[in-house]
Amino acid sequence: MDIKKKLRKSFQNFEGGLFSTVEKADVGDSYQELGKQGVDLMGWADPFTPDFCLPPHVMNATQKALESNLSAHYTAPIGNDKLKVEIAKKLYKKNKLSVNPQRNILITPGSDSGLYYAMLACLNENDSVLIPTPSYPNNLQNCEIIGAKAIPVQLKVENDFQIDIADFESVVTNKTKMVVLTHPNNPTTTVFNQKSLQDLCNFVMKHDLFLVCDQAFEDYTFENQMITPATFQGMWERTITVFSISKGMGFSGYRVGYIVTNDTIMDALYAATVCVLGATNTIAQKAAIAAFENMSFMKEFEEAFDIRRKKAYEILNSIPNVSMKMPESGFLCWVNVSNLGSSEEIVSYLIKEAKVCVNDGVNYGPGGLGYIRIVLGVYRDTQKIINALERIKKALIKMQERRV
Repeated sequence: MDIKKKLRKSFQNFEGGLFSTVEKADVGDSYQELGKQGVDLMGWADPFTPDFCLPPHVMNATQKALESNLSAHYTAPIGNDKLKVEIAKKLYKKNKLSVNPQRNILITPGSDSGLYYAMLACLNENDSVLIPTPSYPNNLQNCEIIGAKAIPVQLKVENDFQIDIADFESVVTNKTKMVVLTHPNNPTTTVFNQKSLQDLCNFVMKHDLFLVCDQAFEDYTFENQMITPATFQGMWERTITVFSISKGMGFSGYRVGYIVTNDTIMDALYAATVCVLGATNTIAQKAAIAAFENMSFMKEFEEAFDIRRKKAYEILNSIPNVSMKMPESGFLCWVNVSNLGSSEEIVSYLIKEAKVCVNDGVNYGPGGLGYIRIVLGVYRDTQKIINALERIKKALIKMQERRV
């Protein structure tokens, strides 16, 4: 009996690395095994991993929470009340959103689960979802799991990866239910500008759609102003925004994210939270309160990421037949290596020749072929990042010299 054929249809073709090699860094254990072999791991978007990065006041809050009577017990599945109050303050100051912390915020065990839950609540099987690509792979895979159909809308490098709404209009149908936007974009780092977002919001309202907006990388934007789509007129009623503390605060292991939406949608989310998500870790939420109360430590992160993106731009663009745009946000860079061969070949070559593991762009959907994603935010020591980039440069130059 082929037991796998009895699984849910959407799971039958998934591979987790037990019987085959899986290229994605976050599936299986092959990626971690490379680290044990001395390869620099620049494929996980986890700030400063594997180095220590907790500021003292957050560490103190963690220890205090651990020693409290409630450390081993549930917090309410919808989240710690005080944490939601602190998040509401941040939303008002940074995102220009005025929300009721008891009606409009749901704490989730990380933004990945929040993103899935937001999509799950709105989609039925065979609904269509428009996703600007290249995109965070989970956006595409979530659709597959739920039974909806992901419709990629490819962003164009010649348009600086901004939105051309004509491309959306060309694929919308009566089955279209949702747009899922990662803003700023992962992997291209694009911060969508006012025109792109206004055009998209007008499109969403015109066709009576949901917008799920993943703002995990919102904290560090360098080239454009960060605008939250839920603030546009008419969008609060149809937008679910998913946030994370993993990328901006560097607490990936604490697994804390949050969903923000209107109380009509939130009422339904609250009702099923315990069934789908469970309760977010009690200690992690207490630590997150301390982080939101004093966010000054993030300035150091911002300065480091700014230095790294500029060095990456300088080093990688000096390689013949390689090009990249200046990263606009976060700590990623999106590098065009299509003139050198397939991105899969380049990734494998860099592991062997440069001792650096990066991401194959093909995993990010249409528009990713021929690109690699390099995570610049890993390791606390910026010089280690620069050294790895120099090894990448040396290896790719060497590859081309061998072909002459």
